[in-house]
Amino acid sequence: MDMRGIAKLAGVSSATVSRVINGSAFVKPETAERVRRVIEELKFYPNSSATTLKHGKSSTYGLIIPDITNPFFPEFIRSFEKILVANSRDMLMSTTDFHPSRTQESISRMLIRKVDGVALLASEIETGPIEALIHNRVPLVTMDRRVTGPGLSDVLIDYVPGMDQAVRHLRQLDHKKIGYIGGSIGPTISDHRYTAFREAMEKSGLRVQPELVRAGNYRIPGGETAMNELLDREDRPTAVLAANDLTAIGALRAIHRRGLRVPHDISLIGFDDIELSDLLYPPLTTVRLSRNDLACVFFKALESARIEPHATGQQYSMETSLVVRDSTGKVA
Repeated sequence: MDMRGIAKLAGVSSATVSRVINGSAFVKPETAERVRRVIEELKFYPNSSATTLKHGKSSTYGLIIPDITNPFFPEFIRSFEKILVANSRDMLMSTTDFHPSRTQESISRMLIRKVDGVALLASEIETGPIEALIHNRVPLVTMDRRVTGPGLSDVLIDYVPGMDQAVRHLRQLDHKKIGYIGGSIGPTISDHRYTAFREAMEKSGLRVQPELVRAGNYRIPGGETAMNELLDREDRPTAVLAANDLTAIGALRAIHRRGLRVPHDISLIGFDDIELSDLLYPPLTTVRLSRNDLACVFFKALESARIEPHATGQQYSMETSLVVRDSTGKVA
């Protein structure tokens, strides 16, 4: 069954069926209802490729994430997809696994599928993929690259409130030797999180001790390895702040395997507040970055850019805040 068949059964023209499918206001309500009833009865689905070719819009947004195994991203996808469905939009998703070449491949796929915009939550990106999108009038929204331009918007993550609260919380618990386990060396987001930590320490009158700073890889094994290195020190920290919750989970595993207790022997704070963080033992104190709010901001940015793909993009902002649970306590 095609649109001509639908039109014959509904007693209208194929053009009228097309207008109803595309939500045109130039169809009488009773006619539109008759057409929709026939479509529903026959379980007819229009050819989206043909619609894209005709109107130049696919009603599809691309989403590129770095790591599908990190619960932060599936939780974001769940919120983002819910918003898209509510607004009659589709999603084409890809993951880079932290490889820049995969980013280029993902963007090529999305250009072929003629997406209306791309949300990029990975920080490892070169200028080539960005130029390809802009040249093809496909707007791009990045996370925390802090760069905007024609067709390029960005969602800045304000780590300062959450990191200030985290360090101040530890200071109030009499911690002075605070360690930090970051993400992968180099990517922009890792740099921003560490900078916020360093500035928060200074505001609380504490000195960052370089020997208590380690690089992880945003994953559990990286957090465990870094935590073991800190625990091997004679002057080990009394508290550790991790760049994300998976890193903190790895650190927690290393602490437990040494026969130590959290927070009695060492306090621990994560970052992101993934759902798993409240199910650990002990439940993890962490800095919250709301996935639902982040999804809303990305959708708003994409919808705004969709109207004028070549217009200068905007800088959006997302705040963070501390969630106190049981993994932090007073210095023994």
